[in-house]
Amino acid sequence: MKTTSFLTIAALATLANGCVTVPHSHIGVGAKPEKGAELILDGSRGMLDAKWTYWQGPRFASSLPIKWKVVADPVDHGTAIQTDDPAAAGGKYGAADIVTKKAYRDFRLHVEFNIMNPKGNSGVYLQNRYEIQIQEGDKTKHGLGAVINESESPYYAFNGLGKWNAYDIHFRAARFENGQRTEKALVTMFFNGQKVHTNFPISQVWGGADSGVDGGRDGGKGITDTPQGLKLQAEGHDVRYRNVWIKEVDVKQPNTDF
Repeated sequence: MKTTSFLTIAALATLANGCVTVPHSHIGVGAKPEKGAELILDGSRGMLDAKWTYWQGPRFASSLPIKWKVVADPVDHGTAIQTDDPAAAGGKYGAADIVTKKAYRDFRLHVEFNIMNPKGNSGVYLQNRYEIQIQEGDKTKHGLGAVINESESPYYAFNGLGKWNAYDIHFRAARFENGQRTEKALVTMFFNGQKVHTNFPISQVWGGADSGVDGGRDGGKGITDTPQGLKLQAEGHDVRYRNVWIKEVDVKQPNTDF
């Protein structure tokens, strides 16, 4: 799959649920990588194996090579990566989640996902710590587009089942002095071109040790000063990913608005 085959929907300002999406070629479904960004998931087996591996956390139960499948893009030409790893059947998050081999501190991220079935569940983990939820049907603070358990769900921005959706994220990692956290991680996010979170402070890792790095430290509040990879979650559902790119940035001031 080539990102150039996508329709750059975000380049047009459209009305959706009473809001105007942002007309920007680098935001929304089909957005091409910004200058200096790295494409890390293009729907191909080669890129999946080259840039990703399993997160071998406490519940890890799969084995390399990665068992996520290369499947047909259900909307456009090309292929996508499906999360339905057998080891995660029954909602066993942490059993077969994949993480980038490269670690990141501050970054600009673009992720496209397609939830194929009702209640489909996955998640995008910033620094393998902070989950931006993907869960169809859930409009709570645990639901779609939420900074899980902390922000409200911007469910109104969802394009729907069987359609491609995009998260565009600007992330600043937590800051530390003498080993102590002095500033929380911050995130600004667009969901299908609509700004839904602005400089949102993230307090902790949710879900325990099986969920992500530092999840087992002080109830998820024991954040450490380490860059970590981007993680995508397997929970035994048919959620598909394509056109994932990331750009390393240095956000010196506590401001992620873009």
